[in-house]
Amino acid sequence: MYKTRATTTFVLPGILLSVTLLLGACAATQTEEGATTSSDTEATQTARDEDSSRENGRASDVSETPEPEPELRESAPERYVVREGDTLWDIAAMFLRDPWYWPEIWLVNPEVENPHLIYPGDVLSIYYVDGEPRITVDGGPRVRPTKRLSPEIRVVEREEDVTPISTLQSFMFRPQVLDDETLDNAPYILASQDERVIFGPGDRVYVRNAEDTQQYDLYHIVRRDGELVDPDTGEKLGIATLPIGEAEIVEPGNVARANIRKGEREAIRGDRLVPFADEQDMLFEIGRPPEDMEGTIISLFDAISQIGQLQAAIINRGARDGIENGQVMTAYTAGRQVRDPVSDQPNKVVTLPEESIGTVMVFQTFEKVSYILVTEAERTLREGDKVRHPSH
Repeated sequence: MYKTRATTTFVLPGILLSVTLLLGACAATQTEEGATTSSDTEATQTARDEDSSRENGRASDVSETPEPEPELRESAPERYVVREGDTLWDIAAMFLRDPWYWPEIWLVNPEVENPHLIYPGDVLSIYYVDGEPRITVDGGPRVRPTKRLSPEIRVVEREEDVTPISTLQSFMFRPQVLDDETLDNAPYILASQDERVIFGPGDRVYVRNAEDTQQYDLYHIVRRDGELVDPDTGEKLGIATLPIGEAEIVEPGNVARANIRKGEREAIRGDRLVPFADEQDMLFEIGRPPEDMEGTIISLFDAISQIGQLQAAIINRGARDGIENGQVMTAYTAGRQVRDPVSDQPNKVVTLPEESIGTVMVFQTFEKVSYILVTEAERTLREGDKVRHPSH
């Protein structure tokens, strides 16, 4: 739109009218071109701003994109021996999809000379460090020979009388052999807080005949196992007991309260509480019994008719007979009686010689009896088998 203003009308000669019209047209044309140029300049600036924004956006996207990481080929060997004529590019291409990443996965081996170089004969292996693949020289003429460890059996000579006592300790226990009077007068488990008939660690039980107990006193819980009798003389040697566990007196009295602290087997009503005995050291020295000593197995511990290696038994010899902890003896079984089929005497019976059947060791000694542990066994041991000095 063009602005106009009122002017006085003059009648001009023809030539002057033409000049006036021409000048007006020129003025109109300049005004239109000026407006068009201004509009083009604004559009151009807007386009430049948009292009700049797009460039910045692309630069931001490029900066946020993580850099690619070295990627091993699926066909990459775990070990490769460098040969004459191999180039570094060939080797890198063998291991990597993009050989340019070789410097990022190369791991220097400080054990070789010139670790940054590769020579024919070098053995290249793939390792992973923090989950990232690495390649290094770990074999070949430049690598000092190493001894690879593998399971093997070692034979160690030891002295005749030395034996690993510590390995046997878990099979030893602390039994008690008591007399009738001591066992009959000992406190015993009467009941528990509920109506259960078996008890274990953590249970509260009531103990009768405990007037002489004191709070926090500790007791062994034992159970009568059987009377021990010497088969040669008929002498009563004591009452064998089974170790059940330990109890602590919480409230003393004729009917005391006690807590069961440890348990090797379930406690039941009637089990007895006996004071802690002086504990013997289980790390004793190995020795031998008197040469003329001969004992008999009179009871099997926690077994019915026979025992084997790392099981226990009781013999009819004790401290009064010179027996000490750690003494080693040989066990023998009596020979069978068989009928002689050739003898002139009908039904002639012959007793076969006795046989050595194993080795035993004393681990708990009492005045009249001792507990033995079977350390070696060729056959099972039974009541009535003999034990003697190893040289016999």
